[in-house]
Amino acid sequence: MVINFGLVLIFSTILRVLLILYGDWQDTHMEVRYTDVDYLVFSDAANLIFSGESPFKRTTYRYSPLLAFLLIPNAILHRSWGKYLFSAADLLVGYLIRTILKLRGVPEKICTYCVMAWLFNPFTFTIGTRGNCEPIVCAVILWVLTCIMRGKVYQAAVWYGLIVHFRIYPIIYALPIVLVLDRQYIKSGQKPMLVKWSSHQGNSNQCLGDTYPKSSWSVLASIFSGTRILFGLMSGAVFLGFTGLFYYLYGWEYLHEALLYHLTRTDPRHNFSIYFYHIYLHYEQELSILEKLASFLPQFAVQLVLMFNYALDLPFCFLVQTVAFVAFNKVITAQYFVWFFCLIPIVLPWSKMKLKWEGVICILVWMGIQLNWLMWGYLLEFKGKNVLLPLWGASLLFMAANCYVLIVIIRCHRYSSIFQHLNSSSKERLKVK
Repeated sequence: MVINFGLVLIFSTILRVLLILYGDWQDTHMEVRYTDVDYLVFSDAANLIFSGESPFKRTTYRYSPLLAFLLIPNAILHRSWGKYLFSAADLLVGYLIRTILKLRGVPEKICTYCVMAWLFNPFTFTIGTRGNCEPIVCAVILWVLTCIMRGKVYQAAVWYGLIVHFRIYPIIYALPIVLVLDRQYIKSGQKPMLVKWSSHQGNSNQCLGDTYPKSSWSVLASIFSGTRILFGLMSGAVFLGFTGLFYYLYGWEYLHEALLYHLTRTDPRHNFSIYFYHIYLHYEQELSILEKLASFLPQFAVQLVLMFNYALDLPFCFLVQTVAFVAFNKVITAQYFVWFFCLIPIVLPWSKMKLKWEGVICILVWMGIQLNWLMWGYLLEFKGKNVLLPLWGASLLFMAANCYVLIVIIRCHRYSSIFQHLNSSSKERLKVK
């Protein structure tokens, strides 16, 4: 039975509209609010811009002013405008997941199931309706991937520069994108040949050590190709252009709150990160810049290994990079999980993982240890009990769970470069059609 994609999209839209309407009712009639506290911050910042003031007058607003500009209709039309905008981006993510999979030759039935893995994930369909902006980031990241796969490299560069300005974390994708923009795969005026999904089925014994890493490292030999240089210049120009504009409008306050703060952030509040307890214990002391940046070292090392080993399989590289980035980050909140949730569906068709065993085990381990953390967080936050040490232990377990899931994902993946060599013989090209 093939499920109609249009019906899936319609039902997903209705579900999100109903949740937004329900959220408005709950906020009015119940003590516990449905709306994310961040949405209130975004809305206040938008009101400040509408009044001609700086959005950074709103305490804890540490985002690009572009987000506040997008939410100005909150002050003009309706306070839920942003929720509808974020939910529309959420639906767009589903559409782009299908687009990417269709470009790679995945059958319609599998495409629809992968889209449903995003659209009907309780975590993802609530995050936009509660007023979190992450679906916009996810949609643009997938659009960048789509542009690269279609050979529209410079269009991808513009959107990539914009999204790095909007939310700094996608900077981690810069090197994999540069590595995959090799002249063997993408040349000006020539459309890249995509390796189709069907060409790798039945090759379940394919191993990373066969040929994949060699081709990934070898692309460094032509690192200064014209396509790569132009991509870097265009994306950098867009990033610096928006940064310069908002620096002109809001000065040093913008640079500190929206950019520099995230590099040296020391948040003493409890969160999923293993670093929170150390920061909590030393919060009254002035940490040196070196201490603040030290947590980036393991994160940076892991990123380098993943980039150089998996860059040619770009969607998969994005996924494992993001999982590792979140797991090793100084601060981890639940909204960060959506960063890799949107990437899972575009690699599912290449996974050898069976839901009955590895899949269920991964889900149970990840969710079970997260629930363990939430229990200790509840006792601390709502019951006022001194459980900081057990909470830190739960964070260590959560870190271990993320690493375990990452390893299983890597072991169960069928590695496949997204592009075929442009200079391949016609016989070789026919094999991937």
